[in-house]
Amino acid sequence: MLIPKRVKRRKQHRGKMHGSAQKGNIIAYGEYGLVAEECGWIKSNQIEAARIAMTRFIKRGGQVWIDIFPHKPITRHPAEARMGSGKGSVEYWVATVKPGRVMFEMAGVTEDVAREAMRLASHKLPVKCKFVKKEVVEGGEANEG
Repeated sequence: MLIPKRVKRRKQHRGKMHGSAQKGNIIAYGEYGLVAEECGWIKSNQIEAARIAMTRFIKRGGQVWIDIFPHKPITRHPAEARMGSGKGSVEYWVATVKPGRVMFEMAGVTEDVAREAMRLASHKLPVKCKFVKKEVVEGGEANEG
């Protein structure tokens, strides 16, 4: 599972999730992408499950890029513990995603294969997703469409 090597502070506030993604909203490496349509936290084991689902379907044929990383620690008190006595210990790590964020990219496979692999991966994730293609516009730049 993905986890940071070291962090400046062990525990974080929960934060707010509103607005759309300002970074990571274009397909940078591959030809196809899986884009989030709503806000949410994606656990490190969910990212890994989605990666495995994609690579199994494409039979290790193409390339897969993971564009999100779980930087945020989520804490939890033990069960049946009394209130108080500080913040709980870190239980798992999440990646915060907003609408428009490209989470996974793929190249080296046909569109049909990529679409089905991304569909299988989206079932492993807790947010609504959509499949996008990188399209070349007349200016020579590429963007998703």
